[in-house]
Amino acid sequence: MTASYMTEERRMIQAQAREFTLREVLPVANKLDPEKGDIPMALREKMAAMGYFGILIDEEYGGLGLGVFEYCLVTEELARGWMSVASIIARANNLPGIERLSKERQREIMPKVARGEWLGAFAMSEPNAGSDISNISCRARRDGDSWVIHGNKYWCTFADGADYLVVLARTSPPPPGKKHKGLSAFMIPKKRGELPPGIHGAPIPKIGYYGWKTWELAFDECRVPADAMLGDEGEGFYLATQGLEKARAHTAARAIGLARGALEDSIAYANTREQFGSAIGKFQAIRFKIAQMATEVEAARQLNYFVCTQIDSGGRCDLEASMTKLFATEMAERVTSEGLQIHGGAGYTTLHAAERYWRDARLTKIFEGTSEIQLKIISDRLLGK
Repeated sequence: MTASYMTEERRMIQAQAREFTLREVLPVANKLDPEKGDIPMALREKMAAMGYFGILIDEEYGGLGLGVFEYCLVTEELARGWMSVASIIARANNLPGIERLSKERQREIMPKVARGEWLGAFAMSEPNAGSDISNISCRARRDGDSWVIHGNKYWCTFADGADYLVVLARTSPPPPGKKHKGLSAFMIPKKRGELPPGIHGAPIPKIGYYGWKTWELAFDECRVPADAMLGDEGEGFYLATQGLEKARAHTAARAIGLARGALEDSIAYANTREQFGSAIGKFQAIRFKIAQMATEVEAARQLNYFVCTQIDSGGRCDLEASMTKLFATEMAERVTSEGLQIHGGAGYTTLHAAERYWRDARLTKIFEGTSEIQLKIISDRLLGK
């Protein structure tokens, strides 16, 4: 079935990304993930040279001008090495807000984005607002020619390393029955390695997703100019939710890459690890595990290829995007868990990537809408609300 989707150009993109990951990403991940280290700038520069920050950016701005299909092909390969590396390219290719800037400002910024020189972070979630965006309580009030932001944000990954923050805050009370109204988005440029004036924070202690830090932020009278608002006042909800199909396909691709890593490492381990006088790959129990793992990985890949094709053709696929996100992420947790089981005690150490794939796969069921949110979306479409 893959052949029906894969052109010669796509095969070349996939092969290049696979070779790049095995040569450049995997060794770095194997060294730094156990140390909870950050993605090195040298690796980011190599990714930029490959064009990975500009996959979806138009050629007129220095990007590759490719589609979501190619974006997810590269994502899967990078995630096979380190999920954080597969995630950082979204900070250029699919972070909401830039398209709301003026054409003049886009012409100034987009070439830097395509080169990976200007990356962003999204401050949307809060301690009491995750998937329920309309429950955001962070406030922004108008004060002359400025907006003053006050409140707390949670789960802002890359807040320190980004060159700007996109912040969602409530600028007016919502009308009755329309809680999603009254939210606005702001772009706050900042120095890389620092937080903007009026914002304080600390990294959240995570069980995985190493390679970069995820922050809890406190906005304490953070003042931004009026022209920092992205789009129209009160329409921030739509900015935050646009492109969800693309984001869910990207998360599915990350999950598939993690599962592939677990599968490929398990095959290699099963062929070399001996017990009872034989390689464990000779045991039927292990062979059947690997067969099941491989089948699930390929099924998820085919579903995501379909969704990517639909997105690129302009067809509606919100239902299918939720299905691919749900199926791929649930699959990834199962497959990476089986991969750890095949490694036995060795899998429960940081000496093998098996535990890294397992930890990171677990997160894919949570971000970009939990599995439970996807089930609600799917059932609402099939049965009505």
